[in-house]
Amino acid sequence: MTDDLERALLARGAVLEHFHGVRLPAHFGDVGREWRAASGGAGVYVAGFRSAIAATGEDRVTFLQGMLSNDVKALAAGQGTYAAFLTQQGKLVSDLRVYAEPDRLLLDVLAWRRATLQEGLEKFIVADDVELTAPDGEEFLLGVEGPMARAATSEALGNDALPEAPYAHIRTEFEGAPLLVIAVSEIERSGILLCGPPRIAPALFAACVEAGAQPIGMQALDTLRVESGVPWAGVDMDDTTLIMETGRTAALSFTKGCYLGQEVVERIAARGHVNRQLTGVILDGDAIPAAGARLLADGREVGYVTSAVRSQALERPIALAIVQSKHSSPGERVVVQTDADAVGATVSALPFAADTEE
Repeated sequence: MTDDLERALLARGAVLEHFHGVRLPAHFGDVGREWRAASGGAGVYVAGFRSAIAATGEDRVTFLQGMLSNDVKALAAGQGTYAAFLTQQGKLVSDLRVYAEPDRLLLDVLAWRRATLQEGLEKFIVADDVELTAPDGEEFLLGVEGPMARAATSEALGNDALPEAPYAHIRTEFEGAPLLVIAVSEIERSGILLCGPPRIAPALFAACVEAGAQPIGMQALDTLRVESGVPWAGVDMDDTTLIMETGRTAALSFTKGCYLGQEVVERIAARGHVNRQLTGVILDGDAIPAAGARLLADGREVGYVTSAVRSQALERPIALAIVQSKHSSPGERVVVQTDADAVGATVSALPFAADTEE
């Protein structure tokens, strides 16, 4: 499920090659230290793994209202929401965030799902006055995570009026350049995402560091993500996965009316259960399984690993996995078949480490 782009982004740490002139501290790459900064203070990361699509035109709201799983029409300028684009069978093409601005809707999606999302939406544009394009001269530049993320970003920008409600956003300036400041967290805790012209990225990064945010790489961010039980499209869920199997019900509106895949979603909601679901697994020993490693119960395959890391909170390997529902109760014992061995494991509720943020 993990494609070449995603693997490349993770392997390149924080994607800092794009940030010419950025000075990193000597301890950059110390996952434990970076994890502690983002858990108890503020950590700043390069947001090159996210991509933007601008939806413009008079019909942008009505078009996306009929395509996406959450209520886009209800958004006022400055508000946002979490949503998903589904197949007609209720399976996930991609999740995304939607930010409403006066003249556009900005779609925020993982970079390796951008093309698939845009192409999927464009297939349904017939006579609608809507255009989906890359924003002109602006990208997602940085994210700041942690309980001190908002304070550090406020100091870096010299602006105390930053948004607080999830997905809320404001327009401000940094060094004379326009900057979109969004209250959103990659790990669904406390976070800020900054979107603007790439030329300001090095100075913006330096300002966040000077304000007390510690640089964190993708390994630390991925550890926090898995601990928080946040699946990534194209990694932990895709168009073979029913949206209801992922537990991402925050992406769904059950009152907005018709959208692509709605009938299947409503049918499953009425039934009250799915045959498999995304859950957590805590492994015995120290081996970190590869994505795709099989989960066994009573010698039979009952699921597979999608993401695995060494948890800093639990000090042992953990994984996200798709597991048959009858084997997904917390405390259930399973076996993870790694390349070299079979390792015992315990099914866990998500998130793994809900209380790590101080």
